[in-house]
Amino acid sequence: MGQSTDRGGEPRPREAAGASPEPGGPAATVGSAGGGPAGGAQPHGAVGGAPDARSDRSPGISGAVPGQGPWAGPGTARARTQTPPGQPWRPPVKQPEPWLAAIRPTRRKPARMATLWCALATALLSALLLGDGLGVNLLIVAVPAALAAFFAARAAGRRLRPWTAAWAVGGLALLVVPALRDAGWPTFLAVVSALAVGSIALHGGRTWPGVVLGSVGVLDSLVTGPVWGWRGLRERADGSRGRWGPVLRATAVAAVLVLVFGALFAGADAAFADLLGELTPDVSGIDAPWRFLLFLVGLAGALAAAHTAAAPLRWDRLTLRQGRARGRAEWALPLIVLDLLFAAFIAVQLAVLFGGYDKVLRETGLTYAEYARQGFWQLLWATLLTLVVIGLALRWAPREGARDRALVRAVLGTLCVLTLVVVASALRRMDLYVDAYGLTRLRISVAAMELWLGLVLVLIIAAGLLGSRWLPRAVVGSAAAAVLAFGLVSPDALVAERNVERFESTGKIDVGYLRDLSADAVPALDALPEPVRSCALRQIERDLRETDQAWYDTSWGQTRAREILEKRPASAGGSACAAYGEDEDEYGEYGGTRDGYDGDADLDGIDDLEDFDPGTGMD
Repeated sequence: MGQSTDRGGEPRPREAAGASPEPGGPAATVGSAGGGPAGGAQPHGAVGGAPDARSDRSPGISGAVPGQGPWAGPGTARARTQTPPGQPWRPPVKQPEPWLAAIRPTRRKPARMATLWCALATALLSALLLGDGLGVNLLIVAVPAALAAFFAARAAGRRLRPWTAAWAVGGLALLVVPALRDAGWPTFLAVVSALAVGSIALHGGRTWPGVVLGSVGVLDSLVTGPVWGWRGLRERADGSRGRWGPVLRATAVAAVLVLVFGALFAGADAAFADLLGELTPDVSGIDAPWRFLLFLVGLAGALAAAHTAAAPLRWDRLTLRQGRARGRAEWALPLIVLDLLFAAFIAVQLAVLFGGYDKVLRETGLTYAEYARQGFWQLLWATLLTLVVIGLALRWAPREGARDRALVRAVLGTLCVLTLVVVASALRRMDLYVDAYGLTRLRISVAAMELWLGLVLVLIIAAGLLGSRWLPRAVVGSAAAAVLAFGLVSPDALVAERNVERFESTGKIDVGYLRDLSADAVPALDALPEPVRSCALRQIERDLRETDQAWYDTSWGQTRAREILEKRPASAGGSACAAYGEDEDEYGEYGGTRDGYDGDADLDGIDDLEDFDPGTGMD
């Protein structure tokens, strides 16, 4: 049953499934016991002795067309099926689609011990260090996971390329943000970006499908990775049964010695006991289920990263079909009209710049706040839609020869340059708006996004001049770099600094908004005069005092804030802070804000009042 015969009657091994037969070779017969087709009988799925073009070659069934790979009939969209030879009563076995088989990795050997040890270290560190907060602990956990992926890739024969090294270093650099900043929103962006960049490093994408799908491709290994690791563990355990006993005994003896002598030294010296208390994670039986879940998450994540590094999905093999090329007039006319519209808008902006805003406000009937605020949001959407238009235009661009390429570069290049001017106009409006009404988290976030969109436009212009092969990785890399820079500059600190400067120049401030900032804002708010300083810092001081954190889940921003508040505590009374929008309530001396602003609500509600008095909070 395991062999088939050729014409000469000599037995030969059965061809593996999916292998192409020799050109011109005869169709092999299927010899099977138990009711399978034999002799001149046609195999299952064949008509008139011809092979079934819809079925994959089964072991012992020949007749596939040479040169068409494991599936006959190129272009067939539905999944292929095959019936096991000699077992016609069993249902057909569903085969993967050709595109999925093209990107699916080849089968790898089981995981090696170096990879398994690193995965175990990641799981233990996740259970011990994670769960209470984010700080340097996230970076500590990521190091053994990265080593597991490195060992797995090296065992699979993959080489470390420059782009792979750049993605890996960038992912680890993004994890520095939680160790430095207390604010949750830049930390969230940094962690998500680090996961995406790390996934790209494991896959090594170059094209748009490679970098977009590769950023989430590691999710595919969350199930297959642990299975792959279990296979490796079983294989290593079967081959080294005699070595496990000494290792386990040595580990147990070391643990007993550390516990006994550590307890003795802690009882002998209070300073040493405090040091052990700070360095040792606080693990109790109450949070044991939570710690066990973190152990499983860390183990699965490390094995998924290692499996992806050893056998990544080849997303670069997916190709995006170009749209049908349009004629020059049909393609260029709408874009030329759009270029003219952009040019007219920019001309109006130049007239406003030289004519002054007062004239525009008188003619439009808008207030200063409405003109600056609404203009920015419209221009931001215009920038986003322009990128969509450029992408669609490239899909249907004419591409007959040099003249078509020159037309595409001229029309789209002009649109990109004009859009850059629109970006500059939007940023100018935001700057005027912040000068008048203060900086908030939302305003700094959308301004940062507008800056990055301008950078993308510059990259598109460069790709039109130099070639676009590098563009996908450059765009994704610039996004990761923007998130890293956004976290390192400390946006909460910038918000506090700009509002402190505005208070010094105008005497206007919204204490209710500032007190909701993170500990990163404490150094800037510390420069405020009393009692405004204490009113802005009391909530932050209370949060820091009520939060008990270990060294590994404390950010540098929190440590610095605690040092400042220990030297100069926030000590203002309720009556002093009531003038700046706070009242006494059941939660302490201070409660909600007078202005009722929530999150990133506009701060210009009080500023539009002509007779607002910052000393009383009344108009």
